[in-house]
Amino acid sequence: MATLEELTDRIRGAAASGDGLDASGFGASIKLDLKGAGVIHIDGATVTNDDLPADLVVTVGLKDLTALGKGELDPTRAMMSGRLKLSDMGLAMKLQPKIQSLFSKAA
Repeated sequence: MATLEELTDRIRGAAASGDGLDASGFGASIKLDLKGAGVIHIDGATVTNDDLPADLVVTVGLKDLTALGKGELDPTRAMMSGRLKLSDMGLAMKLQPKIQSLFSKAA
């Protein structure tokens, strides 16, 4: 399993390359709250581990994030079981393809 630093670097690289994670792709800031393992804050091409406010907060454990990215865990099932929490369901639904891409980059 990847460390917080490795995940941050992967997402930072994808955002810098414009690989579907740039500001035009999301149009909103996103914070991945990794349940005690740290946070990854994405705002356009800026990716940090600063715990800043975001338009959408996705709370998910590091292991579950990896499983989601690899397609081993169904996002709906993860939400129903409490393994994945979203601060704004409407925004999450709007950004769903981009969020799935984000999870796959982090896996």
